[in-house]
Amino acid sequence: MRPRCEACGLDYGFADSGDGPAVFIMLLAGFIVVGSALITEVLYRPPFWVHAALWLPLILVVTLGPLRPMKGLMIALQYHHKAAEGRFRGEGP
Repeated sequence: MRPRCEACGLDYGFADSGDGPAVFIMLLAGFIVVGSALITEVLYRPPFWVHAALWLPLILVVTLGPLRPMKGLMIALQYHHKAAEGRFRGEGP
């Protein structure tokens, strides 16, 4: 990520999305792909190569596609809610 916005000069020092976007996407993608694979296996019983041909591209699409927008959303939510690092009481100003 760039240190500041090119349009308005907003400092992105507050932004730390960490692994949050990846975790949400993995959970959603796992639900979609594993559920689809199980339904396909129970209904049609295709050979393993058909599973590989179906689910490997789907995994790539549902994980890599929404990763950047989800990271942007997490940073926008941090900005909107004025999220900051947690502090103990009596610490800092």
